[in-house]
Amino acid sequence: MTVSARDRLIVALDLPDLAAAHDMIARLGDSVSFYKIGMELAYAGAGLDLARALAGAGKKVFIDLKLHDIPNTVERATRQLAQLGATFATVHAYPQTMAAARKGAADSNLKLLAVTVMTSYDDADLAEAGYAFGVRDLIARRARQAQAAGIDGLVMSPEEAEAMRAMLGPDTIIVTPGVRPAGAAAGDQKRVMTPTLAIAAGADHLVVGRPVTEAADPKAAAEAIVAEIGEGLAIRGKRNTAA
Repeated sequence: MTVSARDRLIVALDLPDLAAAHDMIARLGDSVSFYKIGMELAYAGAGLDLARALAGAGKKVFIDLKLHDIPNTVERATRQLAQLGATFATVHAYPQTMAAARKGAADSNLKLLAVTVMTSYDDADLAEAGYAFGVRDLIARRARQAQAAGIDGLVMSPEEAEAMRAMLGPDTIIVTPGVRPAGAAAGDQKRVMTPTLAIAAGADHLVVGRPVTEAADPKAAAEAIVAEIGEGLAIRGKRNTAA
């Protein structure tokens, strides 16, 4: 199924409360079809109710709580998330966690995304945490484990998207945060790329927060990113045709 450029942009509602989220959704209007609800909004209260309401209104929703706990807890939590009508939900890419989440999602329409390495981490951060692998090697290892566990997709920085697309093939969903339009501040992200280049590299969906939600005109910012995504799709199409 062909996914439109607009449906590939996921705007992160990383906002302090429901009032701010509702205001942002109203300002964005029909420029955005896909929203991410993460920890900040979920823990502010009624964030998951907002997810249910957005899904009921025909929007796509990405629940980004990065589940990771004992298998029984992950399985039960995933089963609850599957009832919200969300399109995506995240779990950390540990084998036990992924297997439990897959069991919890069962025959629902919820697609599971495994978080490989956070985009705020680099090789030095992993070494400090005690990992024997650098970013690229750890992502590749976790990607193979996720595919073996039947996970639908992966979350990774756009810098790794091209190599992982080549390794995993066309069916694995690749979602990339750490996307910044040209000229935008990187903030706390360490591995970033523009929307055009991220899509051209093989990403399916881009998660963008502050460059949209903190823009003077959020709707115009979202429309500009959708246009960049379209450019990236054109580049990728030409590469595929040439191949």
